[in-house]
Amino acid sequence: MNILVTGANGQLGNEMQVLSTEHKQHEYFFTDVEELDICDEQAVRAFVKDNRIDIIVNCAAYTAVDKAEDNSELCDKLNHIAPGYLAAAAESCGAALIQVSTDYVFDGTAYVPYTEEVTPCPNSVYGTTKLAGEQAVMKLCSRAMIIRTAWLYSIYGNNFVKTMIRLGKERESLGVVFDQIGTPTYANDLAKAIFAAIEQGIVPGVYHFSDEGVCSWYDFTLAIHRMAGISTCKVRPLHTDEYPAKALRPHYSVLDKTKIKKTFDIEIPHWESSLARCVQLLKETEK
Repeated sequence: MNILVTGANGQLGNEMQVLSTEHKQHEYFFTDVEELDICDEQAVRAFVKDNRIDIIVNCAAYTAVDKAEDNSELCDKLNHIAPGYLAAAAESCGAALIQVSTDYVFDGTAYVPYTEEVTPCPNSVYGTTKLAGEQAVMKLCSRAMIIRTAWLYSIYGNNFVKTMIRLGKERESLGVVFDQIGTPTYANDLAKAIFAAIEQGIVPGVYHFSDEGVCSWYDFTLAIHRMAGISTCKVRPLHTDEYPAKALRPHYSVLDKTKIKKTFDIEIPHWESSLARCVQLLKETEK
């Protein structure tokens, strides 16, 4: 199959590139904005048609949650309009589309894990535009698969894990929010789940994927420092209102993964074991 992966320079896009070496039976087109501007409808349609694309995996997104509050137009363009262009192009060629979405489509006021049946209710520009993107994709592409994920990190790009390691080495103390609960997700694990869907055949619909287990950002930070061997930085728990941010964060955004596990018969690792793998890779790249 011919597979187009957009946003290839991001965390998930890079992990897709790494795993593609294990799936050499396919032809890949890894693009970022330099190779294909997904906000250009004509360019998207031509690229998909000319390269006879069978599956699009859209890893591109505007993910700066706080900046999105002031840049709603650009955020909407990337998270809503562009996925619609990809979906329409896919539909015109009979291709499938995997659209990566987010836990931010929920307001985080629940206290049990979110299933795919729960009605979304975003309370930020980022979450609102990502939900609009989901709706556009499902409307325009009959072979569309939405995968919502949360707390994504990897050895690539900027993310919470790398930031906490850097700050842990630079500072004597650090305050981290303890009253926001979710699940860290290693982008490599998400990429494996995407490949499982590709190999077994796309089953349209909405799915949730994160690693197993739950924690707060505070617990996550303690685990990062422990695994990275950082012992000189004292981590203090903060309430959300002690750490002001422009965009509202979900207080509880644990995703129920039952559907994706059953549909594609996949096992998902616990977040701590995946974090250990990532931190070890970061240590090796530093050498």
